[in-house]
Amino acid sequence: MKIRRRRFLQFTAASVAVAAAPHIVRAQTYPTRPVRIIVGFAPGGATDVVARLIGQWLSDRLGQSFLVENRTGAGSNIAAEAVVNAPADGYTLLMAGTANTVNTTLYEKLNFVFHRDIAPIASIAQVPNVLDVNPSVPVKTVPELIAYAKTNPHKLSMGSGGLGSPQHVAGELFMMMTGVDLVHVPYRGGAPAISDLVGGQLQVMFDMMPEAIEHIRAGKLRSLAVTTAIRAPLLPEVPTVGDFVPGFETSFWWGVGAPRNTPAEIIDKLNREINAGLADPRLKARLTDLGATTLPGSSNEFGMLVARETEKWGQVVRAGKMRVE
Repeated sequence: MKIRRRRFLQFTAASVAVAAAPHIVRAQTYPTRPVRIIVGFAPGGATDVVARLIGQWLSDRLGQSFLVENRTGAGSNIAAEAVVNAPADGYTLLMAGTANTVNTTLYEKLNFVFHRDIAPIASIAQVPNVLDVNPSVPVKTVPELIAYAKTNPHKLSMGSGGLGSPQHVAGELFMMMTGVDLVHVPYRGGAPAISDLVGGQLQVMFDMMPEAIEHIRAGKLRSLAVTTAIRAPLLPEVPTVGDFVPGFETSFWWGVGAPRNTPAEIIDKLNREINAGLADPRLKARLTDLGATTLPGSSNEFGMLVARETEKWGQVVRAGKMRVE
């Protein structure tokens, strides 16, 4: 009986090993062909730049091309849906960001649920918004802006890159937490909005750091605060909004996702390689040049970030009564 039982256990162990072998081999050999990274924004923007940096790193590390493919439209929903509907084999990835968590509530009808249908792989970095005003606005601090806006309701126009954009939702959160009333003026992207802010057609904007920094350095815009919980390395003398509005915090973050049911072994491999990149001094320096702070961590930690951001921006979108059909 003991011999039979020993043989049964040996057979069972061997069967498990055989069953697991394809998964092990798949993870070891992946990738065997080029991988696409789908980006929901136009070439040349911050999201596109970060995707290409990560793509080049993964190409160098894994010996296959990681090619960026730009699929713009619907606030990055077209790109997300393309990845949701792709085979769950690790060869189609999504450059995800804050917009995806905003869109969950902003868009009334989507053919997918982002936090359910996209598997988190790794977070990459976050970049602050900068609360800027045109120099003609007679304020130099956040408290002065709040006081001026309250005594001059509907007089300050706040630009953004579009309905539900990072600039817009940051401004809505600010209005919700301070009780001020700014007139939202959406544009087709952050660049034309900043151009009008510099020109004086707008008075206030929660610019994204990469788009605003040169205007700030040139004195064309006055920065009052950054929106992250801590000060930004590129603007160390500028306080945070949270210094004056306790609990206020927002940033634009990036991460990489894949279709749900992508094998865990592939997700783990990509997570390890991306985290290795975030620790590399050269890649880290490139991200710092964009005003970004790296966000290393596990895939589970990235998933928790997505869940928190989805809940947070859902509250802001509902409070601001923002909806897109």
